[in-house]
Amino acid sequence: MSSLLGASSRLGEATAHQLAERGATVVLGARRRDRIDALADELTTKGYKVRAVQTHVTDRQQVSNLVDTAVSKFGQIDVMLNNAGLMPLAPFERLKMDEWDRMIDVNIKGALYGIAAVLPHMKAGKSGHIINVSSVYGHVVDPCAAVYCATKFAVRAASIHRPKAFA
Repeated sequence: MSSLLGASSRLGEATAHQLAERGATVVLGARRRDRIDALADELTTKGYKVRAVQTHVTDRQQVSNLVDTAVSKFGQIDVMLNNAGLMPLAPFERLKMDEWDRMIDVNIKGALYGIAAVLPHMKAGKSGHIINVSSVYGHVVDPCAAVYCATKFAVRAASIHRPKAFA
């Protein structure tokens, strides 16, 4: 069983297909209800076990609800994939602070909220994996993507820490 935040397009959608095709029960979370419902319907029609929960990663309660729904419906979460992300591009000089705030909220806080929601369940079950999707931009800096690079570096840094959750 797995839970997937940011499942409504591109990488998240492709990952949901791959996991379902390999036998995982998939709980999809994304802000765009129509897209995750369509994806869930598509996968369910193929015979896969899927549940869709509208979730905006900037809302801690919605992320907790996604995780709690997955646990109550299927008993545990084996894998949590934090995949949601935004990538507006602009050089610093444009001072697009509203875009910066949204990127920080989605790219960093969204991943942290996913970790915070699932970690207690994984500790209680003494098993599980958290996968945080970063980017090549978590390793390099592009002049038009400096804030995005910073958010992906933060996700990378948070992913390097391995809590002694199952000791």
